[in-house]
Amino acid sequence: MSGAHTWVLLRGLMREQRHWGSFPATLARALPGAHIVTPDLPGNGTRHAQDSATRVAAMVEDCRQELQARGIPAPYHLLALSLGGMVAVEWAHRYPQEIARCVLINTSMRPFSLFHQRLRWQNYGALLRQLLLGDGRSQESLILRLTSRRHAHGNPALLADWLSYQQQYPVSRRNALRQLLSAARYRAPAIRPPMPVLVMAGALDRLVDHRCSQRLARAWQADCLIHGDAGHDLALDEGQWVAQSVARWLGVAATDDHKINTAQSSCQ
Repeated sequence: MSGAHTWVLLRGLMREQRHWGSFPATLARALPGAHIVTPDLPGNGTRHAQDSATRVAAMVEDCRQELQARGIPAPYHLLALSLGGMVAVEWAHRYPQEIARCVLINTSMRPFSLFHQRLRWQNYGALLRQLLLGDGRSQESLILRLTSRRHAHGNPALLADWLSYQQQYPVSRRNALRQLLSAARYRAPAIRPPMPVLVMAGALDRLVDHRCSQRLARAWQADCLIHGDAGHDLALDEGQWVAQSVARWLGVAATDDHKINTAQSSCQ
């Protein structure tokens, strides 16, 4: 299959398109000819001054309108992380004719997982303190520790980048809480949307139990890949592995430079 189609990358809670880092370029190399689009959801990034939606369905409508306004026609291939995965699922459910494929990374949703699995209970206190009382540096440091296995012990350059994003386009506490509300109340359809779905997760995710992804994949009989050494932000920790895995899933022939490592690709 050719890579010549549109890939829409959707981030998670309080994150914006720059948090993808080098991953869009990595994915583009693995899928020659692909058009990579990284929209910001309202309340994040370039749209930080807007109100975040309190329902995932509203986020879907916003994404559709933005792509249409930019003259980017369907069908779309969606690659989505965390809260972005809920947006992808709802989009695929409501408008299946617009979505060719979905790749869902470290996402979790009712009715397949319980709340304390979808957001690990050990993190409730720290997250709440940061949302209500934390400053930018401590907040970004906590997010890095919780979302990255590779950089959990610190990465000053990466943290400086994240802090600059937060200072330029700050996500308000109100919008953070609105995004949390939308994620908490979302309920996925019991039956998988009609297009191919690949579920991916990091086994060492400290924010969301990776078994949420496994349960979703089993319930939907979807393809599933688990990386044994990665955390929540799989595109940050193992971006090359993600891109190569997606390329292989699509049937793109791997070159010598883009061979997938299958040693950590079990969903069991």
